[in-house]
Amino acid sequence: MQYRSTILIAITVSRSVSMARSATSAHEPGRDGGLARDWEPIVGSIGPKVRELRQQLGLSLQQLAQQSEVSAAAIHKVERGDMVPTITTLLKLAAALDRPIGHFVEDTTPIGPVASHVPAAGRTALRSAADGVDLAGFSGSADRFRTAGAVATIAPGAQGTGAQRPGEDLMLVLSGTLAVEIAGEHYTLRKGDALHYPTDRPYCWSNPGRSETRAVWISLPGS
Repeated sequence: MQYRSTILIAITVSRSVSMARSATSAHEPGRDGGLARDWEPIVGSIGPKVRELRQQLGLSLQQLAQQSEVSAAAIHKVERGDMVPTITTLLKLAAALDRPIGHFVEDTTPIGPVASHVPAAGRTALRSAADGVDLAGFSGSADRFRTAGAVATIAPGAQGTGAQRPGEDLMLVLSGTLAVEIAGEHYTLRKGDALHYPTDRPYCWSNPGRSETRAVWISLPGS
């Protein structure tokens, strides 16, 4: 039933996009023009949502293209708003980004509190590209906020390489040790140490210690 609902949502959006485009191109005032204006914010938000989630997951265009089987060029056009994705493309991107398709087509007009309160017990388990790493997200919805934050628990010997992308990361070690290399520079972080760095340079990290490392990781995507 959930899959069927997803397809119905996608079909509805596709039809509505076509109607909105027709109304807009005709420049006819009245009911059709109002329909186009109603759908434009929803259609226009698809690209930014794809970009924000991709950057939040630390994926490059090429990596998302491989995972979704959608070309990097097409993803780039979708993110910039130069192309409205087809039903098939949106389904593939939603699956690769681990989000229901409704996430991309629902109206995101802010309703409720201005701030996002995330209790310790309400942190969201996030996927990590590296083995031996547990991520507990504590940031607000990607629909409303650009900055993403998580508490990382890194097993001894775990290591990973960050995806190069526009933006910056800020990490604060809560316990244990974390070794970081960025653009040929080497840093060893211990409890209380922090590192702030641009993510458009090659970088990697590892836990060289014999115990778990816990760190707060905050990521801000580029514009």
